[in-house]
Amino acid sequence: MRENRDRTEIFDWPAGGPVRDFLLASDIRTVDCWGQSIDLALSVRGREALRAVGLEEVVVDHHGIAMRGRMIHNKNGSLKEILYDGVNQNCIYSVTRRYLNIVLLNAAEKYSEVSLHFNKKVVDADLDDGKLTILDTRTRKIEKAKADLIIGADGAYSIIRRTMAKKPRFNCSQTYIEHGYLELFVPSGKNNEFMMSNKHLHIWPRGEFMMIALPNDNCTFTVNLFAPFLTLDKLKTPQDLLNFCEEYFPDLVELIGRQKLVKDYFEREPKPLISIKCKPYHVGKTTLLLGDAAHAMVPFYAQGMNTGFEDVLLLDELMERYNSDFSKVLPKFSELRCEDAHAICDLAMYNYVEMRDLVRKKSFLVRKYIDTFLYKRIPKTWIPLYSTIHFSRMRFRDCIANKQWQDKVGRNTMKKINNRIRIIQNVLEQLSFYRYYAEPLGARYS
Repeated sequence: MRENRDRTEIFDWPAGGPVRDFLLASDIRTVDCWGQSIDLALSVRGREALRAVGLEEVVVDHHGIAMRGRMIHNKNGSLKEILYDGVNQNCIYSVTRRYLNIVLLNAAEKYSEVSLHFNKKVVDADLDDGKLTILDTRTRKIEKAKADLIIGADGAYSIIRRTMAKKPRFNCSQTYIEHGYLELFVPSGKNNEFMMSNKHLHIWPRGEFMMIALPNDNCTFTVNLFAPFLTLDKLKTPQDLLNFCEEYFPDLVELIGRQKLVKDYFEREPKPLISIKCKPYHVGKTTLLLGDAAHAMVPFYAQGMNTGFEDVLLLDELMERYNSDFSKVLPKFSELRCEDAHAICDLAMYNYVEMRDLVRKKSFLVRKYIDTFLYKRIPKTWIPLYSTIHFSRMRFRDCIANKQWQDKVGRNTMKKINNRIRIIQNVLEQLSFYRYYAEPLGARYS
């Protein structure tokens, strides 16, 4: 990452980069309970950003768990493995959110030009002049700050984005899906071993709802139940919950244990899932949105963190290209990133349908087989959508365009095959007619 001498305020963003001051709600290193969250799946986009600040090895090698594919748990108890990459054997890595944040905070503290300020909350901002009004959440004192660049990385409910929304020609939309999620846990075994394969992301697809489980480095699994709120609202008593889980997830009930399942479920409230699109991501040369503040997405493509990290990588590349001239860097960032971020938000929505329903269907498995077959033989021409998203830095809009081209090729190929089948059927029908009618008639008059 290049060094930048201008003063930059980053609100709630524990990542490396060309920055001076971080304003954070709390220091998670001093908090025992970090609340419920969806575990992180680290892939190429996120890894390249970590590599740029020298953190890839410590995150991936020390605490990342390689997942080579999905393990589908059918209702009848059977298992089906679906590899992420059957050609190059690429993996995605399960990383706990708390650990990753600790690594990033520790790394940020090592830069002498970086200052971390905890227990701070932005309550007002003059984005044109780079001025912030900040509340100290412990002392309740109001502080003022001024910066050459304000980076709002303060999450899906961003205060910086809310302030930007008051300005003309700023477009923003948010969508809550009708499904929520709730976190559960599979404990480690008696001998501190994994109770399921730790080489997979486990999925229990059940049509309108599903469970997923990601391995942790302490031999446990973090499990998330995703379901319509209408379904979750019906689980009012321990018996309601047990009846539901024993009908749809009987193997998981055995792994978690009935008492722990009830305890974990009723200790928490289901959380909503939101998707946000906005444009542009900047105000003049003074303010920029990154991460969930710019493009919060539902978690079903495991790209929220990876896309946020790639934001920082792109920003650094543009700082290098334009010699840290914010008047050029920020508009270019919006130009390059908005459409791509909207694309991955849409893909994340689609992938929920795939994970909870389509993975059970033969048509999905046939398409997966065809993609892998062609990828092995023409790897530079035919790259599956999943590989372009997780194992490359291809722009998200190009990933979709590539998939649309593949779909078109598939449709045209099937059309030609069907036409040839019809021709063959016609020939066979004619031969059949000749055999049963023309030949006997000819023999009669010979």
